[in-house]
Amino acid sequence: MPFHLDIITAERPVYSDEVDLVVAPGVDGELGILPHHAPLLTALTIGELRIRKGQDEDLLAITGGFMEVLPDKVIVLADAAERAEEIDLDRAEAARQRAQESLTDRTRVTDLAQADAALRRSLVRLRVAQRRRRERAQP
Repeated sequence: MPFHLDIITAERPVYSDEVDLVVAPGVDGELGILPHHAPLLTALTIGELRIRKGQDEDLLAITGGFMEVLPDKVIVLADAAERAEEIDLDRAEAARQRAQESLTDRTRVTDLAQADAALRRSLVRLRVAQRRRRERAQP
């Protein structure tokens, strides 16, 4: 028995469908949500959000936000969210390199937390995009 999932950012609705499972990056670890999960409101962090519908799995890179679990619906209000197929690998790799450089060059870093978050965002985007491409390459 599926439940409804909505993923929304300030810019746009990203996902809306009936799903069987959501695995989200909570601030205290991954949260798996199945149908009839107990109501819950939690903060999310930078990470992969996995959605399973039947045998299909969708991957999204999210950069934090909140998730509300209701008896028959889950709502994710994400700071930013990108589906795996929307991520440009070249741009994500360039962002990773810039973030890595700013962390290693301490003279340019004004805010270590901001530089670290930029690196974590770029790494999750790369991981999500590369996983999707590997899955598509397998027969």
